Amino acid sequence: MKRSDKETIIDSLTEQINSYNHFYLADISDLDATVTSNLRRTCFKQDVKLVVTKNTLLRKAFENSDKEVQELYDVLKGNTSVMFTETANIPAKLIKDFHKKHGRPVFKGAYVEESVYIGESQIEVLVAVKSKNELIADVVALLKSPMTNLLSQLQSGGNTIHGVLQTLGEKE
Repeated sequence: MKRSDKETIIDSLTEQINSYNHFYLADISDLDATVTSNLRRTCFKQDVKLVVTKNTLLRKAFENSDKEVQELYDVLKGNTSVMFTETANIPAKLIKDFHKKHGRPVFKGAYVEESVYIGESQIEVLVAVKSKNELIADVVALLKSPMTNLLSQLQSGGNTIHGVLQTLGEKE
């Protein structure tokens, strides 16, 4: 590969690393063509960009990027693919589901919410990370619940009073 081609790839990777808030490193080697196509299709449907690259080029892109990812240098061994995403937990769920069915991809590491996660034991933690929309929905539900409780208590109290008055009215 020519030096100019390598520089182009490094620049492209650096731009993607800087533009995405979250990315995952995984090993998707040993998957047959059909399963790899299914993985790519699933990634595309869920707005995850899957890129397979050489470790040396990825490391140089990490060095050129604005993100602090030095801890990920140690996992850049063997085959590496990068999953870029705007939603933190989608690649973790993808990796977990495909790993259950096919034994691959193997999770290597991730940069999520300005934190670095390394090792397969961290995949469960990353699956549980909530997205921005999920957090907003939780806050709205928390803000809405006191009002809902108050209204339901007022309605049930009104029904109780109405029932007592109706019973008293029927006694006469």
